[in-house]
Amino acid sequence: MIAKMNKLTLLVYHKEYMDFLQRLREVGVMHVAERGSGAVSNPDVEARMALAARHARAIKRLEQCVAESHDAAGNINDGMAMIERCDALLAEIEQQKTLLQVVEKDIAQIEPWGNFDFSMIEKIEKAGYAIDFFITGGKNFNEEWCGTYNAIKVAEKQSRIYFVTVTPVGTELDVDAEAARIPSTSLAALKEEKLRIEKHSESLAKELDSHAKASLNTLRAAYDALMHDIEFEKVALDGERVSGDKLVLLEGWVPEENTAELKSMLDNSGVFYEVRPVRKGDDAPVKFKNNAFTRMYEVLTKMYGMPGGKDFDPTPIVAPFFSLFFAFCMGDAGYGLILILLGFILKKKLGKDMAGMMNLVITLGIFTTFMGALLGTFFGMSLLDSDIPQQLKQFIISGNVELFGSTYDKQMVLALLIGIVHISLAMTVKAINSTVFYGFKESLSAWGWWLVIVGGVIIGALSFMSVIPAEVSKWAFIAVGGVGALGIYILNNLRRNVFMNIGAGLWDTYNMASGLLGDVLSYIRLFALGLAGGMLGQTFNNLALMVVDGREGFAAVLGWVGFGLIIILGHTLNIAMSCLSAFVHPLRLTFVEYFKNAGYEGKGVEYKPFKNK
Repeated sequence: MIAKMNKLTLLVYHKEYMDFLQRLREVGVMHVAERGSGAVSNPDVEARMALAARHARAIKRLEQCVAESHDAAGNINDGMAMIERCDALLAEIEQQKTLLQVVEKDIAQIEPWGNFDFSMIEKIEKAGYAIDFFITGGKNFNEEWCGTYNAIKVAEKQSRIYFVTVTPVGTELDVDAEAARIPSTSLAALKEEKLRIEKHSESLAKELDSHAKASLNTLRAAYDALMHDIEFEKVALDGERVSGDKLVLLEGWVPEENTAELKSMLDNSGVFYEVRPVRKGDDAPVKFKNNAFTRMYEVLTKMYGMPGGKDFDPTPIVAPFFSLFFAFCMGDAGYGLILILLGFILKKKLGKDMAGMMNLVITLGIFTTFMGALLGTFFGMSLLDSDIPQQLKQFIISGNVELFGSTYDKQMVLALLIGIVHISLAMTVKAINSTVFYGFKESLSAWGWWLVIVGGVIIGALSFMSVIPAEVSKWAFIAVGGVGALGIYILNNLRRNVFMNIGAGLWDTYNMASGLLGDVLSYIRLFALGLAGGMLGQTFNNLALMVVDGREGFAAVLGWVGFGLIIILGHTLNIAMSCLSAFVHPLRLTFVEYFKNAGYEGKGVEYKPFKNK
């Protein structure tokens, strides 16, 4: 859910404005409304932001050298010197890379000719003979050149012949070959130069690593301090000068739960302020206020976009369904146990910063374990073929079911049923959301579609389970369809004429008919991914058993070693691939199928209080 916000308007005497902002930051609960123009066009802020960008680039580059720096931060005033040293080292490393590429190219050109002394060529030329270097295809080499031009084959490499000609100076050569460019340095000297460049590059890389360990935390602290100052200056510029520049008008938002705390500070400061609840049309920032379970999934909602002024918080619905989708895609109880174990280990190792993410991993592991047990798979093995009690096997969803005269896989039917429930819930949320923010009269079309789709699903389910007789369900379908059609085709917009409404309704019908079936069928991916992961796990098990089958003595020992390697590496690879697909595809079902049918826009702004960091 979303925390309630109050809008706060402040009028501050211009001479007290900066001191007041310091006190406001210490309370740290107000989200300042940005005017957008002042900070961007201010030269001082622009210069500081450019400097912060330099810090960020240096930090990113140094983080590639060391995994983590545990040294204490030094004097942040040394940040610029550290950046300049980093830039100098990086520039020199790039220069050495360029030199190395040039030398390697020269080596590649001269290597087929071997290591020879250029001074001997110069002596031959002084004696009146020219030595020319040529390259040609093996079939193009003419043996007559050996007599006419004293051609000498030097090397043959990859169907290409490298040869030289020795002719009196001034002789015109008529050879069908490519003149070779020869570096003016011997092969031995080039290799020696390459070795020198590589050693120098290695020493520069070590120096950069040492620099990273010594300066990374200092640069981080300097960057944080810069961003802290930039934020303060941007907030200061967000104030609007009024009353002949004597007063500064500042607007912002504060959560309802923190309003009393802020009021206490404002009352003591003597500034004029006004606090009022959010009104329709206000672009208030969004602060989530969810329980511990739902809070773990807020990161998924933020990936798409924060709820806007006319959106509900989708996270309470995203949380259980994403977990269910993830578990269905993994589809293996053993893999779920691995995720739980991995989550606890990493949570202890990585500390508080990653505790929330690891709690999510553990939660997804619990869902996967439970769902994998229902689907009857444990590390690629079928639980139906195991020795577990028969009373537990009856809960496993396996085999086929007959529906409408045809046979379908139970797990595939389950995936489609989950999709129908998910989309029906999305349409329910859309209808309620439209009613709350626009009023019931403006929501008749949404409720019409809800009656036709969701009402039809409910009636069909009750009829299929024989809760209501066929005759009753027939009239229920007619009643629901008739009432829904009024909202879809006649009352979808009370300000338009009926013919325009009918046309708009027909267009909505086309979009709904073409999109809804595809949306439901998208949920088959849950079944397909779970099936693929289970089959791959079973394949690794079979390969491992083939290694040990029928072996005795020392061969059996080697076989069991191979068995262990195949099991560990195979299932590790399968878990990694399954986790990737189990994250991406449920995310797609949430962002596309659910958000589209729920009418979720996600164009809101996250609540970011102005506070000391």
